[in-house]
Formats: sequence, C-alpha cells, structure tokens
Amino acid sequence: MPSETEKSTPTPSGEPDDDRVDASDQEENDDIALPSHVAGSGTLDRLVDTARDYARAAASENTLRAYAKDWAHFARWCRMKGAEPLPPSPEMIGLYLADLASGSGSSPSQSASRPLSVSTIDRRLSGLTWNYAQRGFILDRRNRHIATVLAGIKRKHARPPVQKEAILAEDILAMVATLPYDLRGLRDRAILLLGYAGGLRRSEIVSLDVHKDDTPDSGGWIEILEKGALLTLNAKTGWREVEIGRGSKDQTCPVRALEQWLHFAKIDFGPVFVGTSRDGTRASETRLNNKHVARLIKRTVLDAGIRSELPEKDRLALFSGHSLRAGLASSAEVDERYVQKQLGHASAEMTRRYQRRRDRFRVNLTKAAGL
Repeated sequence: MPSETEKSTPTPSGEPDDDRVDASDQEENDDIALPSHVAGSGTLDRLVDTARDYARAAASENTLRAYAKDWAHFARWCRMKGAEPLPPSPEMIGLYLADLASGSGSSPSQSASRPLSVSTIDRRLSGLTWNYAQRGFILDRRNRHIATVLAGIKRKHARPPVQKEAILAEDILAMVATLPYDLRGLRDRAILLLGYAGGLRRSEIVSLDVHKDDTPDSGGWIEILEKGALLTLNAKTGWREVEIGRGSKDQTCPVRALEQWLHFAKIDFGPVFVGTSRDGTRASETRLNNKHVARLIKRTVLDAGIRSELPEKDRLALFSGHSLRAGLASSAEVDERYVQKQLGHASAEMTRRYQRRRDRFRVNLTKAAGL
C-alpha cells in the first residue's frame, strides 16, 4: 500500500512563491572553498565538505529555510526597484524595512500588500544579516539608516504578541478521545499526550529516535523507565532532558501511549514517529514531518468540539503546535520553576508568557510593602 504522505500548504494566490529560491543564492550560502594557493588537495577538499556540513548544522532546517526566503524576497524587491542586493546598502535596507511596515508594496508581485508585523520585520532583518555574513559582508544593524527606521517602526506599530490558545487538561482528554484505536490512532494519541505532558515543540516530537545515534537527523532519543520516560532532546536552546512521569490512568498516560505505539508498530530502531500505510495497518520507516503535529492538533480540536461557539476558521486559527506547550504551562499546578525546566526556558518571564491562566496576584507586593 502507498504510505502516508505529508502535504505542504499551497502558496495563497497572489503571494510570491518564496520557496523558489534562486539556485545561485543557494550555492552562495553553501560556498565554503579552499584558498587558491592550497586548492587541489583531496584531503582538504574532503574537509571542505565536512566544514560545509557543520556550517549547515549551525542553524535548524526551519531557520535556514526562513533565511533563504528572506534573502529571495529582498533580492527580488531590490531588482524591482532597479537596485542590486550586493554589496549591502544600509540606506536601501532602511527603505525595505519601511516598505514592509507600510504595506506600500512589500510583495514584489503586487502593488500593495498587508503590512508586516514588527516581529516579522525584525526576523527579516536577522535573515538579511545572516545571509550577508555567509557572503562575506557585514551588515551593521546599528547603522542609523537601519536602526532609526526600525526604532520608529517599533514605536509606531508595535502590538502585544498574538498568542495561540492553550490546550488545557480537559481539552487534551477530549481530543484523544476522538482518535480510533487503529495503528494511526495509537500513534497520534502518543503524539498528543507526549507533546502535552512534555511541553514539547512539534519539531522536538517528530525528531525523536528510539535510541541515541539511530539516525543522522535525530533530534534526541527516549528511555522508558519504570516510573516514566526520559527524553534527551537537542532542542532550540541546546541539549536538555525532559522527564515524563506515568499518568494516573492507562487511557491518558503518555508513557503507556508511547509503549503501545512502539509495540504495535513494531518499532525498535530509528524514528519514533513515522508514517503509516494508507489503510493504517503498517508503519513505514519515514519520519513524520512536523506539520503533521499541527494538522493533528487542528483536526482533533474540531472533532472534539473545542470552542465550538466560534466559526471553524476562527477555531483553526486559535490553535497550533505551541498550544500544547502553553497548555502544560497553564494547567500544571506546580512551582513555576518546574514548568520552566520542562519547557527549557532560560527565564521565568518566558515561562509566564505561556501561562494563559494563573494567579497573577499570588505574590502581593503591595501588602509586602506595608500597604
């Protein structure tokens, strides 16, 4: 039977297809070469390939794809304006940022488009800085033509961040209850429960292997113990361990769900979460794409009737992969430092951003100050 496939979301009509990055731009990003006076050594040529692999590993695949899109968009914008992206011009980049913020033509295929958010503009600038560095140039973000424009954009357009809805304990129970007990259902149940209990990012969920060093693209591995499961993750902020204890009931225990999936899928090596055959009776060897997690969350949110008072489009927009992390942070009635450790946050302030409901006045500084 043909195996399950992961479909990417098509580019909306009228938007530039930034995935079509110029081949020359891709080659420039990977351009690590020997100096001319030592070129021709087979050993050194092999080291160039090794160095290039390490250079690619300096950032995640998602980050590299985003940076490639940033460069392609800026390069096309420059050419639409009759300019060239190289060498870097702080004046042109300042104009580009202003264009993105005003929406007066930020899409090269349109005369005007929706203004971008401050966070997206800041990310675009980071992408340009990285791309220039790969091409041997230094882009000084403190240059007045860039820094002043960006400061003005932040002052005029900054808004509180739009947060995804948290999936709370009663929600996750309703979501897993919608899943069948065939092989695909067992897998998706393990994904939801493990992601929720571990406060995992969707990329962390699908990058897990059964053992250490099972595959070159592994993002971590699992160890199932008597009292729970220990996940060792090479995460966004570096290596960390996530401890997931066993639940109070087998039906909702993330560790039990993981054990059942591995047993019935006959997985004892390689990726933990893989595709299944179309009839859902056989596991493949292909690692799931992280988009599967996002689609799974949205589908089960609808099936479980969560926020059913809203139109379907609004309900889908409320939830994403981050809803699992926000759900753990909002539902776990424990000391905040334990939630911070589980989520892998460097500061308690970051953890609080994920807490959609909490007693904000548990520590009353007004009374403590004697008032």
